[in-house]
Amino acid sequence: MIQKKLVEILPKDGINPHAALAVACGSAAAVVVWKWVARKRILAKMEEARRWRDDSLEQMEKVVWKFKQKNSGVQSEFILSLSLMELAEKLRDESLSPESVLYTYVKKALEVTREVNCVTDFIHGCEEQLQEVKKQKEKGLLYGIPVSIKDHIGCKGHISTAGLVQFLGNVEDNDSVIVKVLKKQGAIPFVKTNTSQSMINIDCSNLIFGQTANPLNHKKSPGGSSGGEGALLAGGGSILGFGTDVAGSIRVPSSFCGLCGLKPTGSRLSTLGLVGPIGGMKSVIATIGPMARDVDSLALCMKALLCDELFHLDPSVPPMPFKDEIYSSSKPLRIGYYEDDGYFQPCPSMKRAVRETKNLLQITGHTLIPFVPPRLNYVVDELFSRGLFSDGAANLLDKFKGDIVDPNLKSQINCYRLPSLVKRILAFLLKPVYPRIARDLNALCGVGSAKNLWKHHVAVATYREEFLAKWRKLKLDVILCPTLGPAFNEGYPGKLFAATSYTNLYNVLNFPAGIVPVTTVTQDDEEELKHYRGHYGDPWDKRLKEAVKDAVGLPVAVQCVALSWQEELCLRFMKEVETVVHERRTQK
Repeated sequence: MIQKKLVEILPKDGINPHAALAVACGSAAAVVVWKWVARKRILAKMEEARRWRDDSLEQMEKVVWKFKQKNSGVQSEFILSLSLMELAEKLRDESLSPESVLYTYVKKALEVTREVNCVTDFIHGCEEQLQEVKKQKEKGLLYGIPVSIKDHIGCKGHISTAGLVQFLGNVEDNDSVIVKVLKKQGAIPFVKTNTSQSMINIDCSNLIFGQTANPLNHKKSPGGSSGGEGALLAGGGSILGFGTDVAGSIRVPSSFCGLCGLKPTGSRLSTLGLVGPIGGMKSVIATIGPMARDVDSLALCMKALLCDELFHLDPSVPPMPFKDEIYSSSKPLRIGYYEDDGYFQPCPSMKRAVRETKNLLQITGHTLIPFVPPRLNYVVDELFSRGLFSDGAANLLDKFKGDIVDPNLKSQINCYRLPSLVKRILAFLLKPVYPRIARDLNALCGVGSAKNLWKHHVAVATYREEFLAKWRKLKLDVILCPTLGPAFNEGYPGKLFAATSYTNLYNVLNFPAGIVPVTTVTQDDEEELKHYRGHYGDPWDKRLKEAVKDAVGLPVAVQCVALSWQEELCLRFMKEVETVVHERRTQK
């Protein structure tokens, strides 16, 4: 009976059912054979995906060559030098053709990915999409703009892997809502970009497509999980990209790569049609958002997306068009600020970035008010970690069945795989010496029951009210604070997921938060880093010190935060920061 069932299930995968039966009966030798066969199947699937990617890159080469043969006089350098606002204007007034822009960016994206390995797929339908765009009676706000999208954002006819073998066979039947709206507004999605395996990680590496490097320094990570987007944009191979964020996955690569990025309020933009590793998780809010070179680009993108088409395709998105009057306002702001969240001590360049930006804003006429997020340890350990892994990471670990764990993620996944009892025992033993790590281990045990999950949701709502009460008492408009950075050395992001405390707070609160680069690491920062100990002096603090060293010249950013549904105000604040920093540079 068992053998018959195995015969029904297994032959389609090319596995000997007799060997499988021996495994089921407990043969040690057969277990080895079974594991070997399973590994071979995984490697074969990965090789197939790589061939898909290689074919895509070859196709990019062919379309670029074909266009060049007929259009030798294209001003590629000029096109690449334009901001999104400038490019959009020239496309609309027809001083540039959509063809010249698309093929210029296809060529540049190819160059960048040859250097840092950031593109996973060429969206071959972009050429047909370009012709469709030219037929539109009304030119959308993103008319003719090439757009890159993160690997797991659904695009018809293409796979969305999330860096996992389990999703390799799933070719999308339809575009995701966000891709449909982009096309409606005249944009041309043209490539998909690399991510970390499972995306619950701040690196950009998986065993299917490999490691993506930071174009600003190849020994550094571009951040993650939207690291392919960060690398492509920073390398000049895209002008507008889309990532997703559940703990900082838009904001970390934006910070590491010197870009502007926006994590909107959850449900301000649609996430229908995206592949995800954790289904049903509601305690921590995941969202999709834009990444670009400047704040105006993000604002134009949000204005384009917040349209009737979006509200029609996804009725769960509130019908709130972009409010230009808020973004363009010049009213002085009341800005709360903090340099240190008390969980991870900021490295010297992080702290300096906030302090200098705060001083510049104050000189400009804004009011700066010290602010301390309440109970940050509780937020990170209990609300974020226990909320993200309410099921003890069972859902996430299911996605790794039949897969090989990327070496950059191994320490993280091995920790999740520990039985809850072992985690609790380790937490008890570590508490006297490493209390922060002990708390994290306890949190990774999850909530234990549906009743406790409901209690957890109440705890999140209660904390949000506590945070808002403090915000209102100080009559704040926005908050200025650090973000994680500068870029980590390769090999460290997978060991420092807990270092997202500066970003994951705003996923718990569900506030919009954006990144603006404001300075670069100096030699003085490096010297001061030598004395860094952190708040706990534990292995995490030591790793952070090692992760950010040797970063002279790399960008450092700040984080700008507003209340839920106030993306326009968040962007307006980001623009203020961008402006005062630019003015300081021009005066030097």
